[in-house]
Amino acid sequence: MLILAIIVFGMVIGALAQILLGGKNLRTVDWGLALVAGLVGSFLGGLLISLLSGDGLELRPSGIIGSLVGAVLVTAGWIWFKKRSTV
Repeated sequence: MLILAIIVFGMVIGALAQILLGGKNLRTVDWGLALVAGLVGSFLGGLLISLLSGDGLELRPSGIIGSLVGAVLVTAGWIWFKKRSTV
């Protein structure tokens, strides 16, 4: 059940990151990118922010904000890479 909760949380965070970055070009959410960006961003951003703020590995608002920031960075990096490779 915990694995399912982590996957759903990652997808929601990844989708929110796409919505924040999408602006007027967002038609639909790329759920594959949302899953990867959410999981990787949550791991990197959430863990880093939680440890730097002294919260440890507990679920705190700092970890959730870090997860979102990490997912936004991963999504922005993917969009940049995709635009760069198509030119």
